[in-house]
Amino acid sequence: MYRERAYRRWVNADGLVTFEVMEKETDLAISASRDLERQARSALLTYRKEIEDYIKLDCAFLTSLEPLSVRAGAPLIIRSMADAAAKAGVGPMAAVAGAVAEFVGRDLLQFSGEVIVENGGDIFLRSAKKRVMGIYAGEESPFTGKLAIETGPSEDGIGVCASSGTVSHSLSFGKSDAVVIMADEAALADAVATASGNMLKSSMDIEKAIDFARSVEGVNGALVIIKDKMGSWGGIKLV
Repeated sequence: MYRERAYRRWVNADGLVTFEVMEKETDLAISASRDLERQARSALLTYRKEIEDYIKLDCAFLTSLEPLSVRAGAPLIIRSMADAAAKAGVGPMAAVAGAVAEFVGRDLLQFSGEVIVENGGDIFLRSAKKRVMGIYAGEESPFTGKLAIETGPSEDGIGVCASSGTVSHSLSFGKSDAVVIMADEAALADAVATASGNMLKSSMDIEKAIDFARSVEGVNGALVIIKDKMGSWGGIKLV
C-alpha cells in the first residue's frame, strides 16, 4: 500500500526538476536538472536485479545481522554494501537503501551535474550550492519541523542517511527518534546510522552513539535525537 512520504517536501531542491521512480519496495524521489525518469528507472532495475540475483546465490546476504564476506566477482553494489556493513558492524542489508540511492544517483550524473536521490530517508546528494534538509523525528518530537541540516556544495557527492527506532519501518534495536549520518558514501552513512541507532536505548547513550559514528573512517558528521534530547558532531550544520 502506498504511503505518502510527507518528509520529502522538506528537502530543498530549488532549481531542479523532481520526479519519483518506484519498483516493488523501492520508492525513489529524484531531483536533477531535467526529468530523467527513464534513465533512473533503467538504473534502478539494473541494481535491484544485481542485488536480487546475488541473494539467490547467498541467502545469508539478505538475513544476516552481522557483516559477511561476499563471493569473488560480486557486483560493485554488493561489495559496497558489504564493505559498509563491515565498517559499521551490521548486516549488509542495513546499507541497501543508501547504496541504491547512490548507485542510481551516480549513474544519473552523466546526464545532470546536480542530482539528489532520496530513498526512504536515505539521500545521495551532489549539488553545486547549499541545500537544506528538514529533520523528521516523528510527530511527537519537539524537533520535528524546527530543525534542519544545511549541506554545502558537494563536488564529489555525499551520503546523508537516517535511521529511527520509533518512526521507520526498518529494523532497529534502539529507541532513537532520529539518527542522521553524513559520510563520503551513502551506503556507509546508511549502515552507520543503523549501528548508531541500535545503541540508543535512552538519552544516556547519545554520547556513545556519536563516539561510535566518529570512529568510523569516512563518516563526516552525526546527529542523534531521542525524545527531548539531541547531540551532534562534525560536519552537521544545523539551521
